[in-house]
Amino acid sequence: MSTGELLSIEPLELKFPFELKKQISCSLQLSNKTDNYVAFKVKTTNPKKYCVRPNTGIVLPRSTCDIIVTMQAQKEAPPDMQCKDKFLLQSVKTNDGTTAKDINAEMFNKEAGHVVEECKLRVIYVSPPQPPSPVPEGSEEGSSPRGSVSDNGHVNSAEFAAAARAFTERIEHQDKSTEARALISKLKDEKNNAVQQNNKLRQDLVSDYI
Repeated sequence: MSTGELLSIEPLELKFPFELKKQISCSLQLSNKTDNYVAFKVKTTNPKKYCVRPNTGIVLPRSTCDIIVTMQAQKEAPPDMQCKDKFLLQSVKTNDGTTAKDINAEMFNKEAGHVVEECKLRVIYVSPPQPPSPVPEGSEEGSSPRGSVSDNGHVNSAEFAAAARAFTERIEHQDKSTEARALISKLKDEKNNAVQQNNKLRQDLVSDYI
């Protein structure tokens, strides 16, 4: 952050996550540290490459102003991703009630006796954010579940007891399911036997009647 007498500027480096053929923006925040109206103007060494909104304006006393700097889409990357572009932010005290429409070049003319603060800002290209890794958590080599092992290397007794209890309940549930299936199978066999016996009795009764 700049520590000028008029404005604090954050950040002092314009970082663009560089990607080819893509328009990229970053922001600046100006904070007026005084009880005066402060006019500002932003210049760049490469005006065709960047769009600054607003590039001039007024920061009211004890207030802030946000600036958006947009880099036009680039067809090729610079050597070693190094950027030589720079910005110059000029600020000067002005009369109370001054508006952005009142700003003119003469206000920033040092030769005319105006006290103009200047702050140079660098442009830095950074790698764009990477998508999250598809590798699930805990699968990295050497990793272990958090909280399952204490500092002295012993398994946490409470977690071990909970795990053992859950395992026992699962086994009991499986046993109950097995018993239920066996009971159903047994009932089906008894039903089939009863049906066969009924059929045999009917056949015997028919043969006796004939």
